[in-house]
Amino acid sequence: MPGYARFLFVLLCLVLLAECRRHKSRRKRWSGPTETHKPGTPLSKKVADGTKSKKVKTSHLLRIDDHDFTMRPAFAGPAVPVGVDVQVESLDSISEVDMDFTMTLYLRHYWKDERLAFPSTTNKSMTFDGRLVKKIWVPDVFFVHSKRSFIHDTTTDNIMLRVFPDGHVLYSLRVTVTAACNMDFSRFPLDSQTCTLELESYAYTDEDLMLYWKSGDESLSTDDRISLSQFLIQKFHTSSRLAFYSSTGWYNRLYINFTLRRHIFFFLLQTYFPATLMVMLSWVSFWIDRRAVPARVSLGITTVLTMSTIITGVNASMPRVSYIKAVDIYLWVSFVFVFLSVLEYAAVNYLTTVRDGKDRKLREKARQQSQTLPCSCGMSHARTMMLDGTYSEADANSLAGYTRASVGAEDSSEKQERMVVHLSMDNEPAGTKKKGLRGFRIIQNTHAIDTYSRMIFPGAYILFNLVYWCVYC
Repeated sequence: MPGYARFLFVLLCLVLLAECRRHKSRRKRWSGPTETHKPGTPLSKKVADGTKSKKVKTSHLLRIDDHDFTMRPAFAGPAVPVGVDVQVESLDSISEVDMDFTMTLYLRHYWKDERLAFPSTTNKSMTFDGRLVKKIWVPDVFFVHSKRSFIHDTTTDNIMLRVFPDGHVLYSLRVTVTAACNMDFSRFPLDSQTCTLELESYAYTDEDLMLYWKSGDESLSTDDRISLSQFLIQKFHTSSRLAFYSSTGWYNRLYINFTLRRHIFFFLLQTYFPATLMVMLSWVSFWIDRRAVPARVSLGITTVLTMSTIITGVNASMPRVSYIKAVDIYLWVSFVFVFLSVLEYAAVNYLTTVRDGKDRKLREKARQQSQTLPCSCGMSHARTMMLDGTYSEADANSLAGYTRASVGAEDSSEKQERMVVHLSMDNEPAGTKKKGLRGFRIIQNTHAIDTYSRMIFPGAYILFNLVYWCVYC
């Protein structure tokens, strides 16, 4: 028994010793490094914890609660200079009907607010998002003549605020704005348009806030990949001037100007070429027989209706302006040419009908004269002959041996449409016959209107095109 008790006592001592060592190792793991005590140093010195640091709030660092940011910097002092620069991201659309444009841009403001200065040994700036903007003063810049505008908010508000230790502030935001553009369509579609985006402070006059372009013309930068379907962007440039309001005073206003030149090829294909082809198609009726009434009438009506459709389509995509556009001049002149070709056939058809009536009366009159009048005209052998007009040059040459005599019952108009000759059958000398032939004139039974129209209409339209393109190009 004494040996067994001794064994248990030794085993208990070993267990206690092991527990003591395990507890000491756990204390070393969770405690920081200890320093050995040096002679001459006080024992009450505390060791700093390197894993912990004091947290400072942004409002405490920028001392936001110590100032009233509802007032501008240097209140009651000189005007606050606010520099502005713009980077145009895209020019989304140009609307002729609404006379406006839509642009997406990065708008940046630069100013100094000593109330936001903070101590820094590295002179590094601090960057914040849009949540801090609501707590400090920022310029109240707005877009003059804007119809719609918004700040992008995907995935968060696209606002950035950067504060430097000396109090300088950079305020940037991404905006899409739709603004009015006064366009002049007197030369449409051969026109160039200049649009302007205007920036101005809403509340602060030039005595409180001075807006200026931070780097002059270099303050405006654009993306080289910006392009529009109907326009060629020629140039961007900046300008500034003072704007006056009778009730509030003078304000600094900044301008972003850009010039657009319209592409003409689209309108050549959709407007000018179809109109020209319709005018040329109307000329085909001049070569169609005047007695083919259905063919010439249907061709004329088709070209007139097609020109009306082209004019309506062009005006549907344009604003209702009170002045004449360049495309209106071309289309309406083309419409007049097409309409005149229809009137030309109406004149030809009317004259043909009138002449046919006169022909019938003349034939009846000649028949009566041949039956009632004796052949005693002062010549030995004479007779009256009527020519229908459908004769050839050989038929005209066959009259070389006859002289012309007038018929008292015919008027001057009948003489031009019907040829009535008295053929002398006596044996006259050859010289007298040739002399009579020299004074004989034959009027062919065809309408000169169609013949002249084949030359006058194309010539006049070509002349119009030369003048039109020389003036507007």
